[in-house]
Parts: sequence; C-alpha cells; structure tokens
Amino acid sequence: MTQSQVQVDSVSHAEATPQAPQPYRELGLKDDEYARIREILGRRPTDAELAMYSVMWSEHCSYKSSKVHLSYFGETTTEEMRSAMLAGIGENAGVVSIGDDWAVTFKVESHNHPSYVEPYQGAATGVGGIVRDIMAMGARPIAVGDPLRFGPIDAEDTARVLPGIVAGVGGYGNCLGLPNVAGEVVFDPSYAGNPLVNALCVGALKREDLHLAFASGTGNKIILFGATTGLDGIGGVSVLASETFGENTGRKKLPSVQVGDPFTEKVLIECCLELFAAGLVVGIQDLGGAGLSCATSELASAGDGGMSVDLDAVPLRATGMTAAEILSSESQERMCAVVKPEHVEAFLAVCAKWDVLASVIGEVTEGDRLVITSGGETVVDVPPRTVAHEGPVYRRPVARDEVQQDALNADLPDRLPRPETPSELRAEVLRMAGSPNLASRAWVTDQYDRYVRGNTVAAHGADAGVVQVDEETGRGISVATDCNARFVALDPYTGAQLALAEAYRNVATSGAVPLAVTDCLNFGSPEDPHVMWQFQQAIRGIADGCAVLGTPVTGGNVSFYNQTGSTAILPTPVVGVLGVIEDVRRAVRSGFAGADGDAVILLGSTAAEFGGSEWAHEVHGHLGGYPPAVDLEHERRLAGLLAAAAADGELTGSHDLSDGGLAQGLVEAALAGGRGARIDLAEVHDDAFTALFSESAGRVLVTVAADAADALLARAADAGVPAVRIGGTGGTALDLGDAAGTLALDELRAAWEATLPARFGPVSV
Repeated sequence: MTQSQVQVDSVSHAEATPQAPQPYRELGLKDDEYARIREILGRRPTDAELAMYSVMWSEHCSYKSSKVHLSYFGETTTEEMRSAMLAGIGENAGVVSIGDDWAVTFKVESHNHPSYVEPYQGAATGVGGIVRDIMAMGARPIAVGDPLRFGPIDAEDTARVLPGIVAGVGGYGNCLGLPNVAGEVVFDPSYAGNPLVNALCVGALKREDLHLAFASGTGNKIILFGATTGLDGIGGVSVLASETFGENTGRKKLPSVQVGDPFTEKVLIECCLELFAAGLVVGIQDLGGAGLSCATSELASAGDGGMSVDLDAVPLRATGMTAAEILSSESQERMCAVVKPEHVEAFLAVCAKWDVLASVIGEVTEGDRLVITSGGETVVDVPPRTVAHEGPVYRRPVARDEVQQDALNADLPDRLPRPETPSELRAEVLRMAGSPNLASRAWVTDQYDRYVRGNTVAAHGADAGVVQVDEETGRGISVATDCNARFVALDPYTGAQLALAEAYRNVATSGAVPLAVTDCLNFGSPEDPHVMWQFQQAIRGIADGCAVLGTPVTGGNVSFYNQTGSTAILPTPVVGVLGVIEDVRRAVRSGFAGADGDAVILLGSTAAEFGGSEWAHEVHGHLGGYPPAVDLEHERRLAGLLAAAAADGELTGSHDLSDGGLAQGLVEAALAGGRGARIDLAEVHDDAFTALFSESAGRVLVTVAADAADALLARAADAGVPAVRIGGTGGTALDLGDAAGTLALDELRAAWEATLPARFGPVSV
C-alpha cells in the first residue's frame, strides 16, 4: 500500500482493517453508539464517516435526549393551528402565512458555549447562523433579536463575556444591515460560567418563494457556494454544545470557535435572493452546526435518491485538510444548493456577479447512499438517513427531585421583610428602577442598529419589535421573546406557560394578533433526571398553552449541558412569539405616549404573588414558593381586546406589566413617554406594596384620551377582561399619592440609566 493510500482512510481500507483502533470516545460517541455505527455499515467506519456520525449524533445536532419529549408539540397542534403554517418543526425555520400572499419565517437558536469560550466570535456567528437558516427558506432576513443571560452583573467573568458578546451581536447584525428589534438581558448567578446567547431572526417572503431543504432529481448538481472551508470551527458548536463545562470552567474538549465574516454573508444574502427569484434552486441548506456533514446528509436524507460528493472540489482556505476535517468544519457563510444541470451555468453566473465563490461538488444519484470521495478514494459510503435522521434516541430517566423541589416550594416569600411606610415604598421603587435586571438596557441596545432598512416601527424599549413587511399596505409583524427562569425553576410547567403568556401579551400590546411560536429550550445536563423532569414539564406547559392560545410552535432549538460541573443553570425555555398587524400605522406606542390628561387604565387583576419575583430576587436574593398563576384563556381575551382597541385607534399608549410589577411598569411608561402620572394605588390593591411589586400575570397598562375611558372600560367588560381606571398622565413626576409619595422623572431616569454604564463603562460603538 502506498503512502498516499495510507493517509486516506478509504472504505476499502476500513474493510481491510476491521480492528484498527478509532478515537470514538474522544469524539463524544459512546461504546454502544460506535457499535451501532459498525452494525449499520457492516464494518468499521472510516475516519471521515466517524467524524460525520460523531457530529451528527451529537446532542446539539441529533436531539437524541429530547426527541421523545418534543413529539408532544405535534400531538397538541390542531389542524386549525396548522392552517397558517407553511413549514414547521423539522425545517430550517418555521414559516407562516400573514396574508396578502406574504409569509414570514422566524426561529431562535442558541450559541451558548461558543460564546463563553470566545465571546465576540461566538455571538457573531450565532447571529450569522440563524440568519442563514432564514435565508435557506427563500426569505429576505428583515430583523434580528438577542435574548441574553449572564452571571451577576458584578462578577469578574460577566465583565469578560458581556462586552464581547454584545459587540459580536451588534457587529455582525449591523454589518448585515439588519435591525435588532427584540431580546432580553438578564443577570442571575446561575449563568455564571455559562452565559446564554440565543439568536433570533425574522424573514419575509412571498408564499410562492418558499424553499425547503431536500435533494431531489437524479442528475441534479450539488453546488457549494459562499466562503471557503477552513480549520476554524472544527467540531465547533456541534461538540461544544453537547458537553458540560468542567468544575473549573475549563473544557475537556476545546474545538475552535467559528470565525464570522458578515460582509461575505451580506453578499450571500443578495446572491441567494437573486438565485431564488430566477428559479435556479431545487433545494437548499445552510452550513451551520456540523458543516458539510449536516448539509450533505440532511439534503440526501430528505430527498428521493442518493448523493455523490467529491471533496476535492471543495474550495479550501487551509492546506492539508483531511476529509474528516473538511466534513466537520463549521466555517461560516456557506450554503449548499441542489440545481438542475441546465441551470448550473446560470447559477454560477449569478454567484460570479456577486463575487460569491461557487463550486459543483456532486450530484443527486439513484439509490439511497451518500458516497463521498477524496483524493480519488471513497471515504464515505453510508445510508444518509442513519446520519441525519436516525441517530440515537434516548429515553433518559425523568424524575422530580422531591427533596430539592419541595424545599424550594416550601420557602415562601411571605417571610421576607417588606417596606411599609410611604418613604420606604418610595425608596424601594427607586432602588428597583436601578437594579441590574430592571435598569435601562441602552448600554447594550445603543450598540445595535435598530432602524436600518427604514422599516422598524418599534424596537428595544418597547414591549415588542414591530417591523413593516409590505410598504404598499403597511402590513407588518411584531415579535417578542421572554422567559422568567425563576418561575420555571419553581414550577416548570406553569413557568414555561408564563414565558409563553408574556411573549404573547407583549406582541398583543403592540396591537398585533399573535400568530405563531418559536422556542429555545436552555437546560442543564440531560443526564440529570431532575433536569429532564424540568425539560419535560416545560415542553408540556408550552404545548398545552399553545393549544389554548391557538398559536403553533413552528420550530426552535434545544440546548442541553448548560451547567458548570454539577451546577445547572436555571431552566430557561425562551419563548418567541410572532404576530401580524394589518397596518403598522396602527401600532400602539409604548408607555405614556399620548398627551397630558390621558386616562391610565389597568387591564387584568392584581393578587399578592411574589414567588420568583424580581423584588424577592433583588432585595433579598430569594428564590422560593410558587410562581404567579397563569390564565391562558384570560390572556387570549386580553389579546383580542388589545388588538380590537388598537385597530380602532382607541389606545394612545400601552405597556405590559411583568418583572418588577406595576412599579417598574409605571417607571418605564413614564420615562418612555417623557411625562408623569398621578396614580391611585388603592384602585389596584388594598395593600400598597402588593399593588406596586406583585408580578401577577395577564396585566397591561394602557392609556386612552380621557373622554374615551368609559368606552374602553365597557369594551373590556364585554370581553371579560377586568379593567380599572387608576389615574391620569401629566406633569414631570410619578405621583403615587399618600401611599408611596412622588418621584421626579429626572430622579427616576438618573437611577434607571446609570447601572450598566457604571459597571461596563462608556458605550463602545
């Protein structure tokens, strides 16, 4: 055997050396998984095949611990809920019809561990990856968002990761020319050493332009286009996201984090849109996690034949790359398309016009095999479904930790000392306004371009991002993401429904009709039965809640192993809701945005609910008891009321009540509108502290012209939504009456705006 033959571990070489040792454990495969691969192939895998199976069977790519639970989404989705869906779970992103032949695609995904290892590039490539998922559906990306979570604001590692992550999100999105319109920034000790970087993208397309990921038509060509393939990102997120961090936050395995080039992706977007418009694409897949291993196996698996690929045709940016490295590389800004032979010349011409590198690397074949060659040798010969869709399925032990959970629920917040006098309550309002989780996010969001492209109607600072889709009709979308992980820790089922309800309500508060859901399920190790109980309950909570609200889950992401050693993050199922608004000129502005003298009306009821509240967390460092009650039928009625009132032009402003309760809602509404208000807390609850800081769900502050207040109250009564007039707008202070005194807007603004700059320094833009 020649030296060149030894260097290439071909299929024939694998057949001739059945006992050759292979580093499958180092690649994350278990003994039984490796044995199953040998059984599938009838021999040992080649090095390239082993690389493919290891990344595609990783937790991140195969969903092997979550599949059995995720199926519940399908079981609870009715035909009525599917009526607007054009693509759902299993595709690159969900797609829903929004009317007038328009469709919208959206999805949220995680890039947690890469962002801890390399904050800037980890976050930047998270944005790039989710944008390519949207591109692969045939859509133009129109907006992005970034739900972020960090350890304590004063922790040393937070100072390391937060600035880089924010710069990465902003740098990549700004260069793409995409407005960042939604997201969150949350601080909690559980995320120390394991920040969460979830990336959202929304795209718009005409219904007839929808594209799916499949390889069909024998003889059709496989074209790889975009950036070259290099050693950056070998294993990347597919490996990083499939293992927990060590006790000392070091890694057992440390694959390189991908390196992004947003300018290449910007050109790739325009190139893809021209290719779609010209009808030159049969099927398309982005190259994200698992790189070419994923794109080739998934396209072949979803198609009606096999596929042959020649790795010698793949443009490389590094010399001496092995077949396994080429297949595992997660180099960014790459797409894979299936193209009819008669369209190849035109396809390549469009790519050349945009200066996008494109190469024919293979074709669709008869049969059911994925065959890949390198150096003239066959290095992969596998049934593609076994790689892409028939990986391991684990039924992990699911068990509520009775001791841990009972102790958590028994530790009620009732025992916590509360402010009582007006001066104490006033001081507490001011303190909470400047607390890390409630203070202004301008330090973060000022680094994002929120208005590029000129279609942004509302962005950060509002309850939901609103973006115009159709200039002619004014039709647009509203999107929001939410999750209070403390609520989920106290009761995963109810807590997940509260996350769903808040995102749903935020979209409704803008005047939109909520239409569909995406989620990013961030949890600890699936090998922990209690974590799997949290995960199972959260899924059931979201799915059951969606059935009540009539909003289907169209797709999303599962992120496990978010923990350091044995310490898991708080369970964090981030829920994104997308709604449609017939005319963005009717979108409701956030806060006291009308005029002095407007009536302030509270929709919804207030009870003494403090379990998992921001007040308990910030003032006492406490987590215990039970989360607020959730009433999804009420949320649906409330959303209907808000949409109808917005469409009729009755509302002059609105603001959801959530973290921090009414106190924080009033602060934010007053500062957003630049006007004060006089509020009668007795109309909210007979206890002033409860009125201010309870986090009862299903509540929204709205303002209407004074002479329209009675009409809105009557409309609310007809809708079955509790409503009460609690005051009026005007002046330069928030006047809470004898119960809690008066706070000047200048004083509130100073406290609210100072926290993040004081910790992280001047904004870097």
